Amino acid sequence: MKTINIKPQNVCSREMILEVDDNDIIVNAKVIGGCMGNLQGLCRLIEGMKVDAVIKKLEGIKCRGSRYGDTSCPDQLAIGLKGM
Repeated sequence: MKTINIKPQNVCSREMILEVDDNDIIVNAKVIGGCMGNLQGLCRLIEGMKVDAVIKKLEGIKCRGSRYGDTSCPDQLAIGLKGM
């Protein structure tokens, strides 16, 4: 099992902490900061999913609440997972 810490850029959340097992399945996810209800829901939805599937689903999502409107917390999660 490995722990991945993602520091998202230009969004409300400050940190994303994921535990990924040896089969690249996310077993635990937590987001610090941001829209708590939405991000708790996001974490529950991705737990049990393979990393590649999460990247495909979340990459490219945009949020008007992001600094420049060109990313989102889910997009930042996908970017962080791609870089692991």
